[in-house]
Amino acid sequence: MLEARLAGRIEQRIRALGLPVAVTLWDGRSATPSAPPLVKFSVRSPKALAAFADASMGRLARHYVEQELDVEGDVRDIVRMGEALSVSSPTDAKDRSRVRKWFRHTRLFDRKAVRHHYDVGDDFFALWLDRRRVYSCAYFRRADDTLDIAQEQKLDHICRKLRLAPGERLLDVGCGWGALIQWAAERYRARALGVTLSENQYEYARRRIHEAGLEDRCEVRLLDYRDVPEDEPFDKIASVGMFEHVGRKNLPLYFGKLRRLLRPGGLVLNHGITLNAPELRELGSGIGEFIDDYVFPGGELTHISQVIEEMSAQG
Repeated sequence: MLEARLAGRIEQRIRALGLPVAVTLWDGRSATPSAPPLVKFSVRSPKALAAFADASMGRLARHYVEQELDVEGDVRDIVRMGEALSVSSPTDAKDRSRVRKWFRHTRLFDRKAVRHHYDVGDDFFALWLDRRRVYSCAYFRRADDTLDIAQEQKLDHICRKLRLAPGERLLDVGCGWGALIQWAAERYRARALGVTLSENQYEYARRRIHEAGLEDRCEVRLLDYRDVPEDEPFDKIASVGMFEHVGRKNLPLYFGKLRRLLRPGGLVLNHGITLNAPELRELGSGIGEFIDDYVFPGGELTHISQVIEEMSAQG
């Protein structure tokens, strides 16, 4: 009886919103729009039914990952329909998890979080990353660029933005599988050091550096950024896709550490994802919680204005 009422409610919502969405239940019942659907949801379990009655992007994503929900359609249409079905406010994450996240980002927490995400086996990441295993956005100059080309263009873009010169010392904070430090050593003849908390990444990068014959000017260390020695400063520092995992409470510590590691007159490139509204604490519509549970535990985003404020306060 409850399932029938929920199914009826879902059909009413779809028709009221005028969405080109079809929903088929595990028993064959369906809710279809008057026009041909752009997106088709298949509900495989009653557990996922309530997600449509009180939908959010995070709830829909959870049921999809748990194989309780399937979806067909163009990815852009799927995202648009998911947003249209969601009833959560875009600012519903303003205060959520503030206390819980405050106690994160100790050295122990960050090490466990990084290894939980990255130390799942290199073969997994090789399935969908480029050949250099760059784990951040690529730079597509042309529509027909391959992922390999786009990532190399991004690596070169970073080095040029830093005005990297031969012989300069470069630090890559959160170096991943070592693509940037190897590129900087090969193409710019810089003396590059990368640090990571992932044992898999460390071993992979060390092996690639050895195979490329770059050990005289390229090094990777299994080390927390907070523990990088400050006795020999760097000319240039890059942090690409690592900043999201620092934690709000540690922003002063993070930028202060980079400042002390940087030679006077040096340059820092800090690349990261930010929120689109200052009052948010995480991505809305349940996406922040979904990412925390299923993608990267401990990741925290902040607004660009707060990033600039903390960066400026550290000089």
